[in-house]
Amino acid sequence: MTKLHGAIILGLGTLLAVLAAGFAADGLFRAHALIVMLALGIATIVMLRQVEFGRAPARPDPSAYMDDPIRAGAILTVFWGVVGFLVGVIAALQLAFPDIFNIQPWFNFGRVRPLHTSAVIFAFGGTALITTSFWVVQRTTRARLWGGALPWFVFWGYQLFIVLAATGYLLGITAGREYAEPEWYVDLWLTLVWVAYLAVFLGTLLMRKEPHIYVANWFYLAFIVTIAMLHVVNNLSLPVSLLGYKSYSAFSGVQDALTQWWYGHNAVGFFLTAGFLGMMYYFLPKQAERPVYSYRLSIIHFWALIFLYIWAGPHHLHYTALPDWAQTLGMVFSIMLWMPSWGGMINGLMTLSGAWDKMRTDPIIRMMVIAVAFYGMSTFEGPVMSIKMVNSLSHYTDWTIGHVHSGALGWVGMISFGAIYFLVPRLWNRTQLYSLRLVNWHFWLATLGIVIYAAVMWVAGITQGLMWREYDDQGFLVYSFAETVQALQPYFVLRALGGALYLAGGVVMAWNIYQTIRGKIRNEKPIAAPLTAGTQPAE
Repeated sequence: MTKLHGAIILGLGTLLAVLAAGFAADGLFRAHALIVMLALGIATIVMLRQVEFGRAPARPDPSAYMDDPIRAGAILTVFWGVVGFLVGVIAALQLAFPDIFNIQPWFNFGRVRPLHTSAVIFAFGGTALITTSFWVVQRTTRARLWGGALPWFVFWGYQLFIVLAATGYLLGITAGREYAEPEWYVDLWLTLVWVAYLAVFLGTLLMRKEPHIYVANWFYLAFIVTIAMLHVVNNLSLPVSLLGYKSYSAFSGVQDALTQWWYGHNAVGFFLTAGFLGMMYYFLPKQAERPVYSYRLSIIHFWALIFLYIWAGPHHLHYTALPDWAQTLGMVFSIMLWMPSWGGMINGLMTLSGAWDKMRTDPIIRMMVIAVAFYGMSTFEGPVMSIKMVNSLSHYTDWTIGHVHSGALGWVGMISFGAIYFLVPRLWNRTQLYSLRLVNWHFWLATLGIVIYAAVMWVAGITQGLMWREYDDQGFLVYSFAETVQALQPYFVLRALGGALYLAGGVVMAWNIYQTIRGKIRNEKPIAAPLTAGTQPAE
């Protein structure tokens, strides 16, 4: 497809968005239609400016890697990270000082919290996954991304989804379920983009010049396929009208709860675990300049994780109306998950065998190692919290919040930071990063922020659980709910402090990446060799 054809398609999409805005059944749907119209209109203009009329379109060199979407992805990964961390700090301050930071109606905690969650998981994490998977699949297959301009559609289509979801949270356009999912038309758009993502990844694998499919691609492919299945099933709904945002879920009651937590926990398992394990299995050995400790263990890790994770969701529904056998099934599979998870952690850490001295001199290696350590800690804590006796204390408390953030910020955040630090000098043909000292500052700010955040939430959660189950001699609760909230106020303040430190690390990274792209250098010791545009041996 030529750029002119792409511009025509975008122009037709803009026209449809204009019509949708004109005939919208409500103002909120009209707001999203106008956002789509603006995005497609800008894309049409950009595409038309690249069309050379009267001249045959230039064909890309099939032997060259397609790195332009990866460059854009590296920049936006850092941008969405800073945005997501900032919104998280605001949400923490809203809990600590609700009278000051809750601004009605658009910026209250009920709308800011899902915005923060989606900004960190789907905007920051999702963009990091798309970006790194495009790099890894090309380098390990020695093949250009399949589909012509399709990778650009995947990248910008996903960014449009992020903008629609984010504005929807603030405007109140959500399905109103556990995860405050976007409404039906946003879900349909994401489905289209995700199918295109799968086509690009699979097409590149099929066109590979390297006969072996490296294990990182297995994890990325499992993440793409499983998330597609989870998204479609969890978001089955019937719209009230084609020009309105309201819809009704296909599930209700216990079935709806089970479907949501089957989706919720497997979003953790495949989006936040399998995808980022693909990142670990490529970027950690590359940065350490060592082979994976055990390739056989990585294959066992993959198949055990893929089989077990899909059954663990019901452990979120202990002591509910869900049948007891289903609760127990979720608990048993969650405990079994500890073994393959720690197998992957051991494989990652032992990859540094013979290269542990790099921990002293390379802060990027330190960042990746601390990420693997947090992966091991979170995947031990999760199975423990799934045990019914432990869950009776931890459920609905801030202990769960601490657990989630130790995984999201410690594992997902740190391995993504390491991958971006690895990629940027190579993508912009720089000999090294702007400053290794700033990477070191980022490492310590982020690590200290995570430790403060997680430790404070563990203490707060156990405090909550114990206060909620305290009875007097007459069998009445000793503490009201308001009293438990008041007791947690100091912990909420400390949580905001931990989040602020993590945010400060993200800002330091953004400045370091910006200066690296500009070609500025503060360090003398190179940490990355530039790569040429042509195809390389499989890496």
